[in-house]
Amino acid sequence: MKTSALKLVSLNEALFSVKAFAAAMAALYIAFSMGLPRPFWAMATAYIVSGPLSGAVRSKAVFRVAGTALGCAGAIALVPALADSPELLTLALGLWVAVCLFISLLDRTPRSYLFMLAGYTIGLIGFPAVTDPSTIFDTGLARVEEILIGILCATVVHSVVFPQSVGPALLGRLDATLRDAERWTREALSRETAPEGAANAQERQKLARDITELRVMATHLPYDTSDVRWMTRAVRAMQDRMAYLLPLTAGIEDRLDALRGQLPAEVSALLADLDRWVGGDPVGGDDEEGGADRLRAEIARLSPVIGADTGWKEATLLNLLTRLRSLVDIHQDCRDLRAHIRDSKSSLPERLDPLTRRRSRDVFHLDAGMALWSGFAALLGIAVVCAFWIGTGWSSGSAAAMMTAVFCCFFASLDDPAPGIRLFLVFTLLSVPLAAFYLLVVLPSFDSFPMLVLGLAPTFLLLGVFVARPATMGKAMALLMGVVGSLSLLDLGTGDFASFLNSNVAQVVGIATALLVTQLCRSVGAAWSARRLLRAGWSEIAAMTAARSGIPVGSFENRMLDRVGLLSSRLALAGPQQDLAAADAVNDLRVGLNVAELQRARRALGGPAAPHVARLLGAVGQHFRGLSSRRLGTPPAEVLPMMDAALSNLSAEPRSAERDRAVIALAGLRRALFPHLTFAAPESSSESLRESVTA
Repeated sequence: MKTSALKLVSLNEALFSVKAFAAAMAALYIAFSMGLPRPFWAMATAYIVSGPLSGAVRSKAVFRVAGTALGCAGAIALVPALADSPELLTLALGLWVAVCLFISLLDRTPRSYLFMLAGYTIGLIGFPAVTDPSTIFDTGLARVEEILIGILCATVVHSVVFPQSVGPALLGRLDATLRDAERWTREALSRETAPEGAANAQERQKLARDITELRVMATHLPYDTSDVRWMTRAVRAMQDRMAYLLPLTAGIEDRLDALRGQLPAEVSALLADLDRWVGGDPVGGDDEEGGADRLRAEIARLSPVIGADTGWKEATLLNLLTRLRSLVDIHQDCRDLRAHIRDSKSSLPERLDPLTRRRSRDVFHLDAGMALWSGFAALLGIAVVCAFWIGTGWSSGSAAAMMTAVFCCFFASLDDPAPGIRLFLVFTLLSVPLAAFYLLVVLPSFDSFPMLVLGLAPTFLLLGVFVARPATMGKAMALLMGVVGSLSLLDLGTGDFASFLNSNVAQVVGIATALLVTQLCRSVGAAWSARRLLRAGWSEIAAMTAARSGIPVGSFENRMLDRVGLLSSRLALAGPQQDLAAADAVNDLRVGLNVAELQRARRALGGPAAPHVARLLGAVGQHFRGLSSRRLGTPPAEVLPMMDAALSNLSAEPRSAERDRAVIALAGLRRALFPHLTFAAPESSSESLRESVTA
């Protein structure tokens, strides 16, 4: 029995629970020692800040401290200025929460915590001062002190006591993702039949999701306690290179499918050599780097030369070989960067150094519309509960407003925040008897802090174990915060059962209001979010076709890759949807990459091909604008003759790197938009298009 009980709790779970409890008790002790009116705010904050990885705790702590100070400053500025008008004051506080929530949702890095904390901290400080504005400074100072104590105690404990670093966990995920990418690459190179659609899509979505999760983890790396933090630039460069593997390998699969049965024997032999090299086997007796050079030389030898008689088959073969060259480069770069990270070298080889200095901006998909709508929902919820509070003169109405602000903010990043809020509401109700037991029995019974710790330990150490488990984290955290939150709302010097009951009713009313408002105007389904993500990608592609300035390298690719990762979970939840089943975000990514390449090459072309490329981009942009406006359909028939004209004119251009890049991108764009077309002659292209649409 004892052995089976020990197996129920892992060492990491027990360690996290003990560390979180120690941080909470340290915060509670300091708050008691300072005579703060509501010391359990410090304990609650310590649990909110605690996390399994020390780097994540430290990165969030910096911004949480800044956000708390900003929220306090806002409360001190607004409350005295609007003290004579409670209605205007509550509206101003609600607007502050809404604006801060809007800004925080536009940043998916640790910086978002600054504005999130600034938003609901003003609620924690400002709403209690609405009926007694003369105490705003004392209340604000006390609340900030309580919150900062909790943040600092949790940060110190998780950073010093057996820290669980982000670095090793991130490197483990990085290695696993690279292995998955290599496995998928080898499958694409050796596959003799067309890939299965559903299974292939799942592989792509998993890779995109893994890379996005790695990017989120890497945002905490500069604050980590391990030596990997000094390798942050190299880690980010490796992630940037891996991001290209998804569209690149998908493009290679497509080109091989198009050329199946028509590949020259030498190209087939090249694919076999490349397959062995990606798997770690030597090529031609060379080491890894020598094998890569040999593969590049063979690719250059086999690449067809563009001429006036170049057709789509030759252009597609050139596209394939160019993609294979990029595949060699990226896999080699990833391996070299990983070796650099493993060896913790202070300097990189000259070839790799530029990769670490390139900063990809806007790597995450951001939805300003949903951020604005979330801010409005928070404002509406606060306005509803404040109207009831002021209209009835309810003494604990400020607590209800506080809870509404907090819960509208906490879950705003989810497509449907209602289930999370409902979970907290249920477990807050379940926590009331336990909180009453601590208030009425435990706290009055102990006359020393060590005895209080002993009284709190059984409950909170047990709950801490379940918080450490992903499967039970939500429920355990809701129950834990229900108990601590109930105690935090009371001034322990004057609290009694009547005030405890009133404050808990206010807490429930606040959470219920947040739930109702969220269900009415903020909850959206997974299918709705998936369509919105697809339309965002289509709109960006349409904008790229009309761009007058250069398209930054990396920005579109990273955002689209992020969208693919975000789509994967939503498509799984959405169930069978005809329009979603037909959509392919990875193909959209390939379209965008080819459009970007055509735009860059077009500016360097001075001959008659440039106007043809410009007209083609305009037609492609019109198609994607139609998609983003919910006019679903296949590309218009006139796009294909435009492609034929563009290829003919590009082939007649004088030989140059820009011309070849344009031909390669044009072949990729044709395959992405018309994947069922064969290498028909230009005059039969329209008929082929009609056949492919019918199919």
